[in-house]
Amino acid sequence: MKALILIAALLGVSIATDNIDINNQGNTGSNVHQTVNIDNHDNIANVNQYNGWNSWNSIFDYNRGLFAARLMSKRACVVSRLNRQAVPSLEQLSKASQEKQNPNAPPPRSLTYTVSQTRVKNVAQFGGHINALCKGLPTFYATEVQGAGLFVNLHGCTDLGILRFLGISLCGNIGC
Repeated sequence: MKALILIAALLGVSIATDNIDINNQGNTGSNVHQTVNIDNHDNIANVNQYNGWNSWNSIFDYNRGLFAARLMSKRACVVSRLNRQAVPSLEQLSKASQEKQNPNAPPPRSLTYTVSQTRVKNVAQFGGHINALCKGLPTFYATEVQGAGLFVNLHGCTDLGILRFLGISLCGNIGC
């Protein structure tokens, strides 16, 4: 009986995780490699983009309602609330990432965040996943910007294209 429970538990863990590799054509014609790892048990999505100095890693923690991005070029992390109205669910993320890209698809939905200049003192408050991503790096909190008129004073934006259906812009003097 114990062996049956152990086998069922191991199968549950293996079924709970989706790993997806995607190669996208970048804006400059270069090849951009992204990976998406979904842990349905912990309600976590880990999205990584490998693009040289413009590489980044991100964690979407659906339980805590937070996302964090580690920006290689800035040597910094940014943490913000997850906009559940705009960010796809884990199920949608998994499904969309496995579908063939439609060349006639509408442009991805975009979210813009302004990054605070105040450093987060205790990254551990955001949970173990985000703490592991940002530990040892300057970490800043970001707030979503609503309305087109507010974009006038934003500068120094870093764009994170999550697959082909969500664009996130982090704006401000990140890490400065």
